[in-house]
Amino acid sequence: MLQWFRSQTSAPVPAGPPVAVRRFTTSDPTISQDPLKVDGDGWSAEISDGQTIPLFEIAPPPLDHCLITWRLKMKTEGLADKAYLEMWCRFDGRGEFFSKGFDHAIIGTNDWASYEVTFFLQKGQSPDLLKLNLAMEGAGSVWIKDVELTQTPLS
Repeated sequence: MLQWFRSQTSAPVPAGPPVAVRRFTTSDPTISQDPLKVDGDGWSAEISDGQTIPLFEIAPPPLDHCLITWRLKMKTEGLADKAYLEMWCRFDGRGEFFSKGFDHAIIGTNDWASYEVTFFLQKGQSPDLLKLNLAMEGAGSVWIKDVELTQTPLS
C-alpha cells in the first residue's frame, strides 16, 4: 500500500535527457513589444507598476508523457515586489492550465541566474499552444536571455 501511495504522490522519473524543443533569440519576435525591448543578446524591461509580460506563444511539436521545462537567465534591479515565470498550456477542448514559478520568485537587485518553470504532461496530454510569460508584481527593471524550452521523456 505504501508503494502505491508513493507512486501516486511522487514526481515522475525521467526516462532520458532533456531535448531542446525551441531556443529563442532576439531575432524571434516577442508577443509584448512594450515595455520589452531587445538589449544586447537578450531583452530588458523597465516597468513602473506590476504587470504580466507575454514573451512567446508557440504551437509545440506533439508532446506527450514528458516534463516540459521553460528556462532562462535573468537579472533584476530594484524590483519592488516579486518576479517569476509563468507557462500556460492550452489543451484542445479542455482549456488552459498553468505552472507558475512562485517557488523561484525574485525580488530586489540580483545578478544573472537561471530560473525555470516546469509542467508535467501525462500520457495522452498534448498541448496545442504554450504561452511563456514573465510576471512582475511591482516596479523595477529586468533583463532576460538564453531562453529555451525543453522536454524530458518520463518513464
